[in-house]
Amino acid sequence: MRFSKYHGIGNDFVMLADLDDRFRLTPELVRSLCDRRFGVGGDGVIRVAPGDVDTDFFMDYVNSDGSIGEMCGNGIRCLAAFVNDQGYSANETLRVGTRAGIKIVSVGEKEIRVDMGPPIFVPDEIPVEWSGPDALHAKIDLDQSVMEATCLSMGNPHAVLFVADDPGDSLRLGAAIETHPMFPNGTNVEFARIESPDHVQMRVWERGSGETLACGTGACAVAVATRLVAGAATV
Repeated sequence: MRFSKYHGIGNDFVMLADLDDRFRLTPELVRSLCDRRFGVGGDGVIRVAPGDVDTDFFMDYVNSDGSIGEMCGNGIRCLAAFVNDQGYSANETLRVGTRAGIKIVSVGEKEIRVDMGPPIFVPDEIPVEWSGPDALHAKIDLDQSVMEATCLSMGNPHAVLFVADDPGDSLRLGAAIETHPMFPNGTNVEFARIESPDHVQMRVWERGSGETLACGTGACAVAVATRLVAGAATV
């Protein structure tokens, strides 16, 4: 098996080209590839599959624990760099199919940009079990305490919690919130601290991967939550 290793701001992936659509990413294969001691190591595996009449490629993304991921912001940037480096495409604009729909990727000389699409706020579409038109001020009952989270989707579910101290101090809550019954498909969890009007510090616990060094959809979720919920409660 031929593979490449790419990362976006430390969010790293095992890249596999499968333009003939010949194989499938089983959970066992992905877990073995992503093992950082006995495998290649990575936050997930991306199989670059052929596109259809509307897309150039399809991003088959699987988290390091073998679970399916709908969308990955850094991953799709790595896909664009990979297909360019390997000579599979020289297009400056790519239409990439994902499980969260078609994403438009712009490939420049020094940067790769992705149109992430609009955030989703409808609870059933995130999904999160919460009554009302949105879940911007959802309450999570955990370990006999109640925390406020801003829940939204960037093609995959996110719960953003604003904290007063170093976000890393709250990261221990990530695993518990990821699998909380409120989130039927699990959720990515971001702990964010507003440091200035134009600077937010974030730590992320990714669904299916644990803590990662960066998360593209998570950064977008935090930006949206910060803009809409400036006075969110802290944990």
